[in-house]
Amino acid sequence: MIRYCTHCLFPETKPDLEFDEAGVCSACNYFARRKEVDWDVRKKELMALLDKYRNRDGSNYDCIVPSSGGKDSHFQVIKMLELGMNPLVVTGSTCSLSDIGRRNIENLKRLGVDYLEVTLNKVVRHKLNRFTLVNIGDISWPEHVTIFTVPVHIAVKFNVPLIIWGENSQNEYGGPAAAADNNVLSRRWLEEFGGLLGLRVTDLIGQEGITAKDLILYTYPQDEELQRAKVTGLFLGYYLPWDGMQNAMIAQSNGFECLPGFAEGSLANYENLDNHQTGIHDYFKYLKYGFGRATDIANLFIRRGRLSRSDALAMVKVHDGAFPWTYLGKPLKAILGEIGMSVEAFEAVCDRYTNKKIFRTDAKGRLVKHPDGSPWKLNDDNP
Repeated sequence: MIRYCTHCLFPETKPDLEFDEAGVCSACNYFARRKEVDWDVRKKELMALLDKYRNRDGSNYDCIVPSSGGKDSHFQVIKMLELGMNPLVVTGSTCSLSDIGRRNIENLKRLGVDYLEVTLNKVVRHKLNRFTLVNIGDISWPEHVTIFTVPVHIAVKFNVPLIIWGENSQNEYGGPAAAADNNVLSRRWLEEFGGLLGLRVTDLIGQEGITAKDLILYTYPQDEELQRAKVTGLFLGYYLPWDGMQNAMIAQSNGFECLPGFAEGSLANYENLDNHQTGIHDYFKYLKYGFGRATDIANLFIRRGRLSRSDALAMVKVHDGAFPWTYLGKPLKAILGEIGMSVEAFEAVCDRYTNKKIFRTDAKGRLVKHPDGSPWKLNDDNP
């Protein structure tokens, strides 16, 4: 039987998660400790840092805000503008941009900022999507890497030392204490928690004809470059109490667009709206670890007192782990067609990554599946 957190719905299969003696997970304990934080002091620390990096003569930007166009990057930009900063907003292009994702990017530009979109080679990107899906079970590996590398490249080239990141995911979703308490995004943080999954960028050279010149923006800048430009990246969530739903409300009041209902596999209509491949990414998390995006969102609501554990569990059973036949209204066949993969080949990859310690098999070791094609969990009755 899988052990679950006694407060939220995280299972012990989640990487980097720890439980205390009472069976409460590290993510819940990190959140509980926020009550001990003096946020007024943290805000003063933030103001002092911003003042240190502010460009006095207007000859350069004060900071860089990495952006997907989503609700969190809206919040980051809005806060920087409120605090008198002149940010350069930088987007490393997503893999399969949705219509609502494009509209939200354009809305963010209307807030009154210079905005730089860096579009990476689509031919190479689709090769990487296919290779990483097949070889590490993560179609979104290229996107998650360039989220962290592209803004740093721009910071070096524009000589803008301060990068304003959003949440520290190790704190919000549970992870090693040293990483969870970090307020600075470093190369080490990127390598351990930035989505590399043990696959180095250099490992891709020679795969499907990919060369080093194809991977320039996927590669983190050299230490000498970072030191020359004095680049540092701060997690805004360390200095301000982070809340995705609150960020979405602030973003909406500034023109951000949400879905009319939940995104497929989620319990929210305000996040992961930009990339059609996200449904596949979240589904593979479910296959590997037995929980998906609906569980992540439910846990955030539980910790903030917005849902009881029992109500959240009932909702998760409805929305978590459904086979990703569509995402943001786009059919799976069309999403896979962009990377040259058939639905049949995709299903075979799914089966290969499905954790048979978590999901049911028949007498011959074959996965037992629901009518929609998703596997059947062994203990679907998370207590």
